[in-house]
Amino acid sequence: MSEQQPPKIEFPCPDYPIKVIGHNADDFRGFVIETVQIHAPDLDITQVTVQDSRNGRFQSVRFTITATGTDQLKALHTELMASGRVQMVI
Repeated sequence: MSEQQPPKIEFPCPDYPIKVIGHNADDFRGFVIETVQIHAPDLDITQVTVQDSRNGRFQSVRFTITATGTDQLKALHTELMASGRVQMVI
């Protein structure tokens, strides 16, 4: 039985979806947007959505970017996680 490989992403990949989850704070959305714009300056902030968790403890910020390569995605993930404010990037 062969192991299934994840699908390959072809770059540039427009409309690449990302979800960032962190502790709910008034400035969490702004923090995520500022960080993402460093790595994806074409981010359309009008398309950014925010949703609080059921108990209000966490917040998810969803958006799409034009992913230019694995280096860009790794750098974005690393910077978000290094902040200590982000619990997960999907």
